[in-house]
Amino acid sequence: MTLISSRQHPLVKAFRDLANAPSADGTRLLLDGAHLVRDALAAGAEFEAAAITSSHSERDTEEARVAGSLRAVGVDVAIVGDQAFGAISPVRTPSGIAAIVRLAPATADEICRTPDAFVVAAAGVQDPGNLGSLIRAAEAGGATGMLVCGASASAFSWKTARGSMGSLLRLPVAHGLTADTAIAAMRRAGGRIVATAPRGGSSPDSVDWRGRVLLLLGGEGAGLSDATLSDVDATVTIPMAPPVESLNVAVAGAVLIYAARRQRL
Repeated sequence: MTLISSRQHPLVKAFRDLANAPSADGTRLLLDGAHLVRDALAAGAEFEAAAITSSHSERDTEEARVAGSLRAVGVDVAIVGDQAFGAISPVRTPSGIAAIVRLAPATADEICRTPDAFVVAAAGVQDPGNLGSLIRAAEAGGATGMLVCGASASAFSWKTARGSMGSLLRLPVAHGLTADTAIAAMRRAGGRIVATAPRGGSSPDSVDWRGRVLLLLGGEGAGLSDATLSDVDATVTIPMAPPVESLNVAVAGAVLIYAARRQRL
């Protein structure tokens, strides 16, 4: 098999371009590391490209075993020199295996129309690690989909994928929305909207989480606007002991997702 050694090779450039500019339509995703690539294979994702470093391909490593599993189902795995792989991998210390997979795009209406939908929406979550962690918490807590709104980080960047630990490959996610369009999609599906508020909302366990529900979380700092909060069915506030006034959005999301899960099981 030919060894790719040039950082200017078209395959290397395809990875680098996607790392620098995540897919705008959410149909392509860059994955770095054996864990994510293995999860994509288990999820039945369509592989556009895959690459492994020459140093890993020559040894019995986890990366080599994942590459073998890919080849067993017909995926062409390129062998790339370690230096050239540094241009493929977006992380500071390359893992040794990376892939580009294709995703089926989801729409807000499709996600909200899911029977007994419990949908998490993030508005203005600018840190991709936090957004990925929230997607992970949403899947773990039984959410049926995720809507990414406003000035949030890209739902389909490699950093978000890494933060989600593979959940982005399995949980339907729609992005490029506003909080208003997310609310409207759930309204069209006949559901209710519960939004987070820094104060004055119901406690998490007193909210009615049953049925078709959209949980709308504001991002770091500004949170949700007064106009948005005036357009929801209920607000929820997480009680905190002073002097703490706020939680990381992924932590806050997990608290509320599991409050909902206790009722919905």
